[in-house]
Amino acid sequence: IFIAGCLLSIFATDFTVMLIGRVLQGVGVSGPRVVPVAIVRDGYAGRAMARIMSIIMAVFILVPTLAPAIGQGAILLAGWRATFVLLLVMAVIAAVWFALRQPETLAPEARREFSLRNIIDGIRETLSYRVTLGYTITMGLIFGAFIGYLSSAQQVFQEAYDTGVYFSLYFAVAALGIGSGSITNSRLVMRLGMRLLSFRALLFTIAASAVFAVPAYLMDGLPPLWSFMVWLTPVFFCMGVLFGNLKAMALEPLGHMAGMGTAMIGSISTLIALPLSRLVGDAFQGDVMHLVLGFLLLGIASACVMLWTEKGVIKT
Repeated sequence: IFIAGCLLSIFATDFTVMLIGRVLQGVGVSGPRVVPVAIVRDGYAGRAMARIMSIIMAVFILVPTLAPAIGQGAILLAGWRATFVLLLVMAVIAAVWFALRQPETLAPEARREFSLRNIIDGIRETLSYRVTLGYTITMGLIFGAFIGYLSSAQQVFQEAYDTGVYFSLYFAVAALGIGSGSITNSRLVMRLGMRLLSFRALLFTIAASAVFAVPAYLMDGLPPLWSFMVWLTPVFFCMGVLFGNLKAMALEPLGHMAGMGTAMIGSISTLIALPLSRLVGDAFQGDVMHLVLGFLLLGIASACVMLWTEKGVIKT
């Protein structure tokens, strides 16, 4: 389906057809977005899963680090259709590799019959677990701030700070903060635990944002670029710690239905994150206060939901 969407966009002769192709791409990629996490859950649980997810996230973060430069290069060399050709090539490579190299991780006896009733029962069961529901909401809240950054990063760097062609460089530096956080988490999570690391990451995000909000406000929302990066990079380091841990904790009770659980967690957290990210992104007024307040307020909300999930006691 994704490849069909790429082909439709490549050969589109008007904007409507191109958008239909983009919709098909979105529908097609929804499966590959869910399945890898379910594969990891089939083989790992708890801290071990958080460790593997952190390593995966460290690799995954190369995408936002390199994507702007790669996309801009493809457009400059061969026009906008080249971006869809590039996606098509990557999809074909991934499909061939997956078909040849990836073994099935779900045993036949553990498979659930595909039916509407099983889907409804799975949704109901997923939402019945306090841990799953709590960490899914936590994920959606803090990801709302993160996606709000993604949606307004170009405006912040190019319009507010006038970085011009160096936008991709600053964007990559921030993204590397997430990658380093993911790698650090993979090394520490087996010893310190997912909950303690995640809660401390949220507390640091809240404290750093509260402190930085003061000079940002005093400077009419636009402090020097270096100070903005000094705040943003460690906050993104914390995002790297949170990405793998929150998903692993949400999936803890769902080993027997990892596919359904992953789909539900991804869907609910996205439905929470998207409207919040819209609020954060739309609050851009030529400065960075919308991002600082977004991470501060949504970080507080995430910490509160995490405390509710753990009944007020953060264990290791």
